[in-house]
Amino acid sequence: MVVQFKVFKKAAPNGKLTIYLGRRDFVDHVSAVDPVDGVLVIDPGYLQGRKVYGQLVCSFRYGREEDEVMGLNFQKDLYLASEQIYPPNNIETSKLQDRLIKKLGANAFPFTFKMPEQAPPSVTIQPGTDDEGRPCGVEYYVKVYVGESEEDRSHKRSTVQLNIRRIQFAPSKTGRQPCTVVRKDFMFSPGELEVEVTLDKQLYYHNEKIAINMTIKNHSNKTVKKVKAAVQQSVDICLFTGGQYRSTVASVETQEGCPVTPGSALQKVLYLTPALSSNMDRRGIALDGHLKNIHTNLASSTLLANPESRDMFGMIISYTVKVKLYLGAVGGEVTAELPFVLMHPKPDLRRLMRADSQTQVEAFRSDSVNYSVDMD
Repeated sequence: MVVQFKVFKKAAPNGKLTIYLGRRDFVDHVSAVDPVDGVLVIDPGYLQGRKVYGQLVCSFRYGREEDEVMGLNFQKDLYLASEQIYPPNNIETSKLQDRLIKKLGANAFPFTFKMPEQAPPSVTIQPGTDDEGRPCGVEYYVKVYVGESEEDRSHKRSTVQLNIRRIQFAPSKTGRQPCTVVRKDFMFSPGELEVEVTLDKQLYYHNEKIAINMTIKNHSNKTVKKVKAAVQQSVDICLFTGGQYRSTVASVETQEGCPVTPGSALQKVLYLTPALSSNMDRRGIALDGHLKNIHTNLASSTLLANPESRDMFGMIISYTVKVKLYLGAVGGEVTAELPFVLMHPKPDLRRLMRADSQTQVEAFRSDSVNYSVDMD
């Protein structure tokens, strides 16, 4: 049986440089980050004594491209790593790099970039239907160019840029079950209104249903007329003081079981599923870093080794469930909030490594490497 191994490929406009990567998603394990490793194929006759350099770049766009007038620039490019690829330096190569070099010939040269631990995950802010230009967010790309020196200005025709993503997976250990109790008393009114809200767990995977358990005990003389529950996504832009905003990504409103009159109680379970499919037209929703031809979803919660140590060019994503009781124009509202974590499950690395190893061996034995060309 012939098994194909997918390799991502991107060539310069003049065809003289070509990047090959075995993957485009690199995992941030909080305590360490996967290195970015690949192979570059060069047409040596084109160089004429010049060198080839590679860079790992983090691009942070915090404003719309069409608003960049009178010298304003809403984009910061951070050069996280840089190295000379040709003439080659002696570097330790991975099995994938060794097989690619064997496959691609003598003009193939390996490169490896170490991604800093403190750099932020990839995030894309969903643009509006009328927005033009690149969307706001944090993205990464590998850049390779020809020059006399590392500081030499690169020419577009001899430059390759291939977008990649920095992602996080859910931790193996989950936290405590979220629970909160809110009590509210009213001026010139006896008693209090109590609402207890509990989630069935702290960690949810994307597109998983959230069960919101709610118990209302009305010891006041007010009446609960309706209940609303919502999942809110919070985006904290670290570059700005107070640069935090919230978006509702799922909500439900009900009067079932209402009114909750004085002296009565109500126990109810509401279900919500935060998903991109119900927010496709919502401008400003944060998504996991988007790559061409790769499905994305709502942005995953951001895990930080130290919450006080935030990269100023990052975007911190978090989620909360918000329950609101409506008591009418005079009574006002009672609100309870619970934070939770929304992420992708961590893959079974042992199983994937065994599968990838067998796939790579079969692919290189059968001469059937499937190159995926990306034009981002």
